[in-house]
Amino acid sequence: MNSRDAFVLACTLDVAVRKPGNVSMASAGHHMQAQQFLAAAAAAAGPVTQPGASVGTRIEAAVRASQAAAGCNTNLGIVLLAAPLARAAEAPGATRSMAALADALAGVLGALDVADATLAFAAIAHANPGGLGQAPEQDVHSAPELDLRAAMALAADRDRIAWQYTRGFADVLELAGLLRVAGVPRAGLQAHAPDAATTAAVQQVFVECLGRWPDSHIVRKHGAAVAQTVLHAAQRWRGRPAPDTDPGFAAWDISLKSAGLNPGTSADLTVAALFTAALLGEGPGQWHGT
Repeated sequence: MNSRDAFVLACTLDVAVRKPGNVSMASAGHHMQAQQFLAAAAAAAGPVTQPGASVGTRIEAAVRASQAAAGCNTNLGIVLLAAPLARAAEAPGATRSMAALADALAGVLGALDVADATLAFAAIAHANPGGLGQAPEQDVHSAPELDLRAAMALAADRDRIAWQYTRGFADVLELAGLLRVAGVPRAGLQAHAPDAATTAAVQQVFVECLGRWPDSHIVRKHGAAVAQTVLHAAQRWRGRPAPDTDPGFAAWDISLKSAGLNPGTSADLTVAALFTAALLGEGPGQWHGT
C-alpha cells in the first residue's frame, strides 16, 4: 500500500473504531466530531507523505493543512509520528520487512537537524495542543538550538511521542506487530465500516497503550494522578478478545468524555501502529525480517 493511502486508512480507522475517551463515529466528544478528524486526515495525507520532503517540512505543512481543514488541532501527535515513518518508507526496500523499516527509520532519525526542529516547533506552536505550557529548555515558542531528535530527547521523560524519537519508535513497531498478528489491515478492508476482527484488534492495541503508560495528554492537562487512574481502568480491558461487545466499554467511553479526559497520546500511538502495519502490507514473512 502506498504511504498516502496507508495514512488515510490509519486515520480513518482511528475514528471508525470506538476508543474510550477519543472522538469516534460512534461518539463525539471534547467539542469535536469525527468528521473533523477525517477532514484533517485528508488534508494532511499529501504533505506528510510528500516524496523527498524533509521530516520537518512534512510536519509543518501537514499540521497547517490539518488545522485549516478541521478548524482545531486534531492530529498533531499523529503527524509527529507519521512524518519520520513516511520518510523512512521511501528508502529502497524499507517496506519489505519490519527490520528493514526499523533500519531505515534509524537513518531518518539520525539525520534530523535544526531545520527539522525549527519547522516542527512552528507546527507545534501553531497547533497549540492542550496543556502545552512552557518548557525550561528548547521551548517550542523559541528558536531551537538542537536538532529535532535531541530536542525531543529533552521531553522524552514526559511525552511518549517524544520518547519514540529517542528509541527508534520501539513502541510503534511493537504495536504494529500486534496488529499484524491479528491480521490488520486485511485486503479489501472497508475503513469506514471495519469488521469485528479489525475493531477488536484496534481496541486491543489502544487499551494496551493506555494500560502500559500514563497517557501524556492526560498528564499534561489533568496531572499524573488522574492519568494513573485511567491507566488502571484500562488494565481491566487488556487482553479481552472483543471489548466492543461489552456494554461497559461504551460506558467507559462516555464516562471519560464526561470527565473531559482524552487519552490522545494513546490514540496517536495506535494510529502510528496502524500506519506502520499498512505500509508493510500483508504476509507473515514481512513482519519477521524475512
